[in-house]
Amino acid sequence: MSQELLNTIVEKVNKTVGKEVLFFKPAEDEEQTEEKEEVEETAKLNFGKPMIILDSGDWNLTLAKMLRDDSDLGFDFLSCVTGVDYDEHMEVIYNLYNSEKIYYLYVKVKTPREKASVVSVESVWKSADYMEREIYDLLGIDFPGHWNLKRILLQDEWEGHPLRKDYVTDKKALGLD
Repeated sequence: MSQELLNTIVEKVNKTVGKEVLFFKPAEDEEQTEEKEEVEETAKLNFGKPMIILDSGDWNLTLAKMLRDDSDLGFDFLSCVTGVDYDEHMEVIYNLYNSEKIYYLYVKVKTPREKASVVSVESVWKSADYMEREIYDLLGIDFPGHWNLKRILLQDEWEGHPLRKDYVTDKKALGLD
């Protein structure tokens, strides 16, 4: 079922975006990969659950609404949004769930470290509200379209974003010396 679901997701996402943004390696091609040029899989099973990887330019409200409203997919619940800072880029990960058919989808959205930005899905899944604000506050990823994007954990005058790898702290001033 998971591979079948992944195939459906890939087909519908590529159709919605209007170009082939998702690529996965069919199981029978695994032995042939040595001969072929290595291409990063952007759709795969992650611990048996479908996962897709998109660039921030391909992630938009139309795609999010399709994932929620499509009769074959119906991801009606956003259970978690988290951000990750890698040396070369940043990611926002959405954990989606279909509460009727009981299946999951992980959507990873990559964004450049400089001017990190991912379209807000708060208008599609209300549960994104505080989670996007927390990511904005701690990692500095902007969520255009969010109705109230401001700090949620730190004071308004706080400088920087403490979960970024390039964040510098004065440990002595914080009493952590």
